[in-house]
This record gives sequence, C-alpha cells and structure tokens, in this order.
Amino acid sequence: LYTAPDSCKGRCEEPYSKEDECHCDAECESHYNCCEDYYEHCRPGHCCLRRGLQGFSSSHDAISDQELLQVSEQLYGADHNKARPQDITINPQYRAAPDETDDQEDRSPRPLYAFVNEKLFSKPTYASFIRLLDNYQRATGREEEVTAEELREQDTFLREVMKTELMKKLFAFLHQKNRYGSEQEFLEDLKEMWFGLYSRGNGEKDSSGFEHVFSGEVKKGQVSGFHNWIRFYLLEKQGLVNYYSHNYNGPWDSYPDVLGLQFSWDGFYKEVGSAFIGCSPEFEFGVYTLCFIARPGRACHLSLGGHSISIQTYTWTKSTYGPGKKYIA
Repeated sequence: LYTAPDSCKGRCEEPYSKEDECHCDAECESHYNCCEDYYEHCRPGHCCLRRGLQGFSSSHDAISDQELLQVSEQLYGADHNKARPQDITINPQYRAAPDETDDQEDRSPRPLYAFVNEKLFSKPTYASFIRLLDNYQRATGREEEVTAEELREQDTFLREVMKTELMKKLFAFLHQKNRYGSEQEFLEDLKEMWFGLYSRGNGEKDSSGFEHVFSGEVKKGQVSGFHNWIRFYLLEKQGLVNYYSHNYNGPWDSYPDVLGLQFSWDGFYKEVGSAFIGCSPEFEFGVYTLCFIARPGRACHLSLGGHSISIQTYTWTKSTYGPGKKYIA
C-alpha cells in the first residue's frame, strides 16, 4: 500500500532505509530524522514535533495549514517597501505553451522590464541586498571565497531586514510556535540556514541557499535557482540576461506579482524560472524562510491578497549545521 514518504502513518517500526525521506524506527529520535508525525502515529501521548536538542515541546507548536494562510496574508500586508504600480512596467510579450518552455527560442524581442524606478534601490533593505549579489561564483564545483567585507554585508542585510515590520511579524509567529527563544537566536539561524556554505560537487564549499535562490547558479550547463526580480532586472539592463517568454502570469493586479519565465543568462538557459515581481527583498526572504521552517522539503500553501500560492522548498540533506538544522537547497 502506498504511504506518504514524509509520514509515519502505517510505517511505525519499519526498518531503517537510507532511501527514505524521513524515518519511523525507534532510533530516529536519537538521530533527529523522524518524520514530522512520528509522535502522533508511533508514540501516541508523546508530543508531535521535535527539531534538534531543544525540540518542539507540544502539539500546539505544530504549524497548521490554516495558520500558514493567515500568517502569509499578514506578511503580504506588511510589505511596505514593495514597488507601487507606477514603479515598474513589465512587458511579458509571448506566452509559451507547456511544450514550448524547453525549446530555447527567443519569442520576445524586447526586454521584460520596460521601466523600473531605481529610487527603490536606495531603501536600506534593497541597497544591502544588492550589495550581496556580486559575492558569488555562479559555477557549481568552484569554491566560494568569503571575505571579511562579504561577511559584514551579510550581517548588514540581516540587520536591515530584521528592522522591518514584516520580519518582526514573522519572528513573533515563530517565537509563539517555540521555534526560537529570542530575536538574536532567529538572526543567527537565518545566517546559517541562508548563507552557510556547503558542497554541491566534490567537497568544495561552492553553494548556499542565498546564492542559489536569489543570485542564481550554473550547474551542468543550465541555470539553477535564480528566482529574484531585482537580480534579473540588473543583469538584463547590463545585457547579460535575455528574456525569451513566460508560461505563467499570476492573478495579482498589484505587486508582488508572480511570473514563470524562460530566459538565458550569458548563454545558459532557464526553462521555467518562477519569480515574485516587485516585492521587497524582506518579503521574499521572509516568505521563503517561513515555508522552509514550516514545511521543509515539501509544498507550502500560502495566501497572498486572497489568492492561493504554493512554494516548494528543498532541504540540503548531505550536511547539517547543528542537530536537526538543515541548509536551504
């Protein structure tokens, strides 16, 4: 019988297999790799969630689907630094059918961004975010060299986003759910989960969650990650990104909007790159963090302005930065 790969329903005391996403054997507690519902199905009366040594102490610490819908609407409403309708003009041009997204044909002669009000980029979270974008070697398999200045830039960005109402709301929610005891603990964890380096190749510290998601990488001759609109705009302006088409345009009539797009970056192709358009850096950073903590490795269902959206997160499983602490893949 089929059982969900991330559930212990019907799997209690199943023998350990390294192929499994998560585990339901008696040893999983000491290895910090139990499925999220291990306590519900295999140890009734014990509590339902643990993360690392401190653990989540009781079932009310679980984050429900309904709570995700509510908190995502709160974050959406708190994005005070997002672009206004007059700040951005996009030109989506050709809409690709599902069987056209991989044919690498440029069907849009003009750039995607017809206009962006660059005064946005002087806001502290934008300015500190943009300074991070030139810190990365885009090719996987090549060790990242991190300078003292780059570490300071990471700290500045985290400090600036934590000043915003949006990130304060996110921390308050996660604090209420016993994920973090203090804002400082949250800040330190954000730094490790997003900026901590790991190896996608043969042991070189060549990647991080931030590089992959926001800056973009090139892996096996294709663009990997690269989901940020500011990064796209800046590279398109330099002539390094060529917009081909889009296969999805979200139902939002204001920003942030969502676009699924095809493009080439310096000759490397991205078949479908989904992106929020016009959001602030803290909105994207906060929403992805929420999903990574609440629904690691699976689809996370949110609500933005009354419209449904799903964000798929991936955890890096080959290395950790503490008990039960996983990097963003």
